[in-house]
Amino acid sequence: MIAPVARIILRYVAAALVTYGVVAADMGRQIANDPDILNALTILIGAVVGVVTEAAYLLAKRLGWTT
Repeated sequence: MIAPVARIILRYVAAALVTYGVVAADMGRQIANDPDILNALTILIGAVVGVVTEAAYLLAKRLGWTT
């Protein structure tokens, strides 16, 4: 489930970079279709989800909520 989300994020990021003139159009296509970047972004999204989950757990424990 994370890989399709990562692919969508890469397409939007690549489009924004091309729109603002940061990279050329062919480089934008490479960014959107590069499997290495996709894998790195997938790992990053998984790590962010884990950190947010643990932070919510710690907040719930600190505030005395049910865990």
